[in-house]
Amino acid sequence: MAKKGKRKREPASGDVATNRRARHKFELVERLEAGIVLRGTEVKSLRNGKAQMTDSYAAIDDGEVWLRKLHIPPYEPASRENHEPERPRKLLLHRAEIERLVGKTAERGLTLIPTRIYFKGPRAKVELALARGKEGRDRRREIAERDVRREVEREFKGRMR
Repeated sequence: MAKKGKRKREPASGDVATNRRARHKFELVERLEAGIVLRGTEVKSLRNGKAQMTDSYAAIDDGEVWLRKLHIPPYEPASRENHEPERPRKLLLHRAEIERLVGKTAERGLTLIPTRIYFKGPRAKVELALARGKEGRDRRREIAERDVRREVEREFKGRMR
């Protein structure tokens, strides 16, 4: 008999990992794709579908974009030559994209949040989002609007019968 309780949500098809909490905590303004520099054991671990990105974020240091707090667990068969699970990983973007991101994050108070990791051919990619943090009242308003929409749809469905 299957266990009852909370079910772990799987990422969308084709995705290795998704940051579902990002949509809840942040208002996503703009999205962009970036390559990621990985070691061999990290790629194998990602291919197994293991990564956790709940608290991860991207930071710009000396004209380079780094992904921090992304947890890729060690690859079991590679016992000796494994990677550090939460090491900073470099993201690959064009110089013009980095300069544009520097300007947007500095002036408007936006942050860079990774929303998903996926493979495009043999290469691992990260989808970054420029995001603005939501306040508590914004979240409450969003929940109230969703509940109202759900009620309206339920009423409409009941009348159509």
